[in-house]
Amino acid sequence: MKKLFQSYAFMLIAIMTGIFAAFLDVSFIALFAESIKAIFMNFLKLIATPIVFLAIVATISNMQGLNEMQNLGKRVFGYTLFTTLLAASVSLALFLIIDPAKNLEIGLEGKEILQNESYFSFFLNIMPGNFVQAFLENNVIGVALIGFLLGIAILKLPKENSIFLSSMFSSLFKALLKVAEFITIFIPLAIWAFTFLLVKDLRGNFGQFHSLVLYLTVVILANIIQGFVVIPIILKMKGISPIKTAKGSINAILLAFFSKSSNATLPLSMEVAEKKLGISSKVASFSLPLCTVINMNGCAAFILATVLFVSKIYGINSSPIGLVTWIFLATLAAIGNAGVPMGCFFLSSTFLLWMNVPLTMMALILPFYAFLDMIETALNVWSDISVTAILDKELKQSERKRLGEESFESKCSA
Repeated sequence: MKKLFQSYAFMLIAIMTGIFAAFLDVSFIALFAESIKAIFMNFLKLIATPIVFLAIVATISNMQGLNEMQNLGKRVFGYTLFTTLLAASVSLALFLIIDPAKNLEIGLEGKEILQNESYFSFFLNIMPGNFVQAFLENNVIGVALIGFLLGIAILKLPKENSIFLSSMFSSLFKALLKVAEFITIFIPLAIWAFTFLLVKDLRGNFGQFHSLVLYLTVVILANIIQGFVVIPIILKMKGISPIKTAKGSINAILLAFFSKSSNATLPLSMEVAEKKLGISSKVASFSLPLCTVINMNGCAAFILATVLFVSKIYGINSSPIGLVTWIFLATLAAIGNAGVPMGCFFLSSTFLLWMNVPLTMMALILPFYAFLDMIETALNVWSDISVTAILDKELKQSERKRLGEESFESKCSA
């Protein structure tokens, strides 16, 4: 907790000093802030696409086999996919209603962009011409497809080869996460620089500030509606009390909010699931770790709203089919977000790079991302526990039904 408070204190100091420095109007400070921004943005470009690839390969290749992927995780994956799709859909609905970018379009001045309306071209470009091309062009969908195919292929190899390759890709993924963790040490400095540039740019430009506030409203409202409306309705439909589940989960949700880490909250999530909600240890120990990896409701809402907001500012408008496509893209990207520091931010940046959209607006969003991440993580943990409660009830009902049938058969035999 001490480290958490220190982290928040540093971020608050960075924001306050960034605001103060912006009003000094000193050219040297502006040059320094621009340099920090350039370094951080180059780092985003360096790490974003490889993280997507290695996360998918490492996750799939470390499964015990195709049967585990097909059978053991079928129920959990089904519910997490369903709730994540709903979260992205809620985010899209709010984006269309509020339309945060309606009064702010910068344009790309002839820069070549990905046309969302060219869907046949889009699907043709999913499979890149060669392995390196996908990374060079930041083709995140192509990279994800390669990662998925490679992960499945590794599972089909002889055991000795499968173990070696899965260990290698897992080690590479962990090494890349260490690189990402290293750069997060300098997040307060980056927040200072981006806050400085944000205030400097917003001075006298109310339209840009107004659009940013509306965008933040979309993301926060999407998380609130998903957490307070959508998930409770799903629980109620399954015959589970949302209030009782929320009361039993509150400690884990609060820890998730302040720690911004589903992984760090996992031990407490398992404890409250078993001791306060009566979920069986077998179900909790299987479902919650898996949900922590793939159940990213908040991330899907953030990715969809962010990509649509930034791309629309630069004059890229999606057709109705394109908007529906983004629901699925945001969902798949969120599921591949496992354990990545600032993963939603990186993945949104990766999509924008793929679309040839400048990342300038991402710099303006960064100072607010820490708070958004807190809300998203709390929502993710709340959804994890809710999915686990549903799974536990269904399995108990199935077990009672099986025992009842066996008892009936025994009586008939007698």
